[in-house]
Amino acid sequence: MPRRHRRPCTEHGRPVAERIQKLLATAGVASRREIERLIAEGRILVNGRPAEIGQRVDHDDKIRVDGRPIGLQRKADPTRVLIYKKQVGEVVTREGPEGRRTVFRKLPVLEASRWIAVGRLDINTSGLLLLTNNGELARRLMHPSFEVPREYAVRVHGQVDAEMIQRLTRGVELDDGMARFESMLADAYEDGEGSNQWFRVRLREGRNREVRRLFESQGLEVSRLIRVSYGPIELGRGIKSATSREATAAEIEALMEAVGLEPERPSARPRSARPSTGRAAARTKPAARKPMRKPRPTARDR
Repeated sequence: MPRRHRRPCTEHGRPVAERIQKLLATAGVASRREIERLIAEGRILVNGRPAEIGQRVDHDDKIRVDGRPIGLQRKADPTRVLIYKKQVGEVVTREGPEGRRTVFRKLPVLEASRWIAVGRLDINTSGLLLLTNNGELARRLMHPSFEVPREYAVRVHGQVDAEMIQRLTRGVELDDGMARFESMLADAYEDGEGSNQWFRVRLREGRNREVRRLFESQGLEVSRLIRVSYGPIELGRGIKSATSREATAAEIEALMEAVGLEPERPSARPRSARPSTGRAAARTKPAARKPMRKPRPTARDR
């Protein structure tokens, strides 16, 4: 019997089938959870028929998402990650409702996959947004079971006392269950005066408007909200609002290790993710050959 492999491969020229959620996520179409939603809404077709959750497909099947054909490569593209600085007023959707600006409008073009937003920031929240073409990486970074930490700088309107901080870090019952900040520390910004106070909060899940709802449960209003880190990636300085930069090879490796994924080999990463220096270029440049000296005449030659 032919030996079977877990990874996509071919056996006697015939592709091995995989679950449609995994195959499309690996191809960078969307996260597994998003693909399941698209399937439930009848927006994914396999060979002209509505797809089913858990259906096994291979690279020879004709798959369409919202009528758009999906080209499945037999080898996944190298993982890429964008570090985007979202500004207030932008939406994290592919098509901005009511003509609003979307974060996807200026991203680099991918040939065989799509950018997947790692979590969402609402229209009034700014700061760090990660995007990747690796569906499995996106799924793990967002899934609560991996407990990837997120940190926010929050400006709160209202008086915050020690008892409030204690309640917010111990746990508060919200509409969708208990929630809490892992840590909550006072922060200092130029506009933090009077009834406006800045805090640095940290949590390990990303429920809808969770930071705002936690403060609202204490009768407080969030007047500014900025995500400053996601897992090992910090926003830092040097990125203008509404622009992005490509994550370095070290940053991608740190993200993958944070969620238990095997880091890719350096040769598999795109050139744009690899640092380039003059010294490296000098090493790859072939050395100039020295001209050969003519041999001295011997006694026999004379």
